[in-house]
Amino acid sequence: MRFLHDAVPPYELTYDDVFMLPRHSGVASRYDVDLATQDGSGATIPVVVSNMTAIAGKRMAETVARRGGLVVIPQDIPVPVVADVVSWVKRRHLVFDTAIELAPHQTVAEALSLIPKRSHRAAVVVEDRRPIGVVTEADCADVDRFAQVRDVMGPVEVTLDAGIDPRSAFDALDRARVAVAVGVDGDGRLVGVLTRAAAVRATLYEPAVDARAGLRVAAAVGVTGDVAERAAQLLATGVDCLVVDTAHGDQDRMVEALRAVRALDPQVPVAAGNVVSADGTRTLVEAGADIVKVGVGPGAMCTTRMMTGVGRPQFSAVLECAAAARDLGAHVWADGGVRHPRDVALALAAGASSVMIGSWFAGTHESPGDLLDDVDGRAYKVSFGMASARAVVHRTSGESAYDRARKALYEEGISSSRMYLDPTRPGVEDLIDEICAGVRSACTYAGARNLAELHARAVVGVQSAAGFSEGRPLATSW
Repeated sequence: MRFLHDAVPPYELTYDDVFMLPRHSGVASRYDVDLATQDGSGATIPVVVSNMTAIAGKRMAETVARRGGLVVIPQDIPVPVVADVVSWVKRRHLVFDTAIELAPHQTVAEALSLIPKRSHRAAVVVEDRRPIGVVTEADCADVDRFAQVRDVMGPVEVTLDAGIDPRSAFDALDRARVAVAVGVDGDGRLVGVLTRAAAVRATLYEPAVDARAGLRVAAAVGVTGDVAERAAQLLATGVDCLVVDTAHGDQDRMVEALRAVRALDPQVPVAAGNVVSADGTRTLVEAGADIVKVGVGPGAMCTTRMMTGVGRPQFSAVLECAAAARDLGAHVWADGGVRHPRDVALALAAGASSVMIGSWFAGTHESPGDLLDDVDGRAYKVSFGMASARAVVHRTSGESAYDRARKALYEEGISSSRMYLDPTRPGVEDLIDEICAGVRSACTYAGARNLAELHARAVVGVQSAAGFSEGRPLATSW
């Protein structure tokens, strides 16, 4: 990447401060662009979901990995739970989404408590693992909540073999004019469900899979306690990437933690952070990190900069850290501060191999929280920062009351924020579509066929606030 006119920016830059110049391009189609990362994580799109407990659960992990990204399970989750999540994610089908399963005798109330957890708003009624009907929200409308689902379910109108190719599955759904098809194995047992949108996505995305064709998932470990023991336990669960995480990565405890993890000889990439400088990047890479997480204070749930004045505008931080990492044969993940697809494209142009996303994905069906409605009927989920009082209370639950009270004084994050679902993009896959479409288009404008070429060819200029405003549509939901 170079700056327009080879200018040296007079101040530190964030994503709103810059734009990318279009260049002569020989890339004829967006679909000629390869979005796979080269950082060893196995991701086929440059999206990593941050290790936040309000966002990174097993449903998110399954869905994002199916579209080529990676989810990091938070460090506050007990290892046995992580093991269950990793095992569950790796058993998921690569095309069919995991269905909500209901027994015929379960009630409409139970169905309505589960159906909103899926973008397609349907559940499958099964007997002996074989589908006998489909229940939607519409089927449950104006029905006694104690009625059994066998009395309100509709028929399974389209049944697909689990091995069907996605294009044929789309054609079958299109011919039948139904919202959801049910997938079964050779014995007629339920495998999952598929929508027309999911069938199309299966032709456009390549799942992020391990050597055994299981979906990939990462897990985080902190820098306190017995880091080596927890890291070894996480590695034993089969995680595909280990993330050593703390808010201030350029410190002795992080170096000690990284060395302890590297001594285990992990056969998966090790990411560590967070830092915002070349010196911090070199410290972590020399201590054993393959990937460095870049970002202090840009997250939507983070109050670090307002509390402490510490941090750095994210575009400049990514640009400097990526250059330092590249010199050492390592990579960086741009962690935080992305709110639009353009921000993702600019982070990648600056040299990031992937972009970490947190709060942007909080308001989706796949995040772990319950779907709630406000007084106006708008659907939302509650999100919170990982340094907030709420997160600190959970993280220190095993400590003494005095120690918990003392640590509660130093929270640096928002404890409760409503993240509204966009009615037109309620699922994380909808947001991934939007992000990948933006990045693919950015690559075609730059004349880049992959992310390495995007970084090599990108010409970036500095703009005024009015310049940024000029690029925004008048009527927008951005």
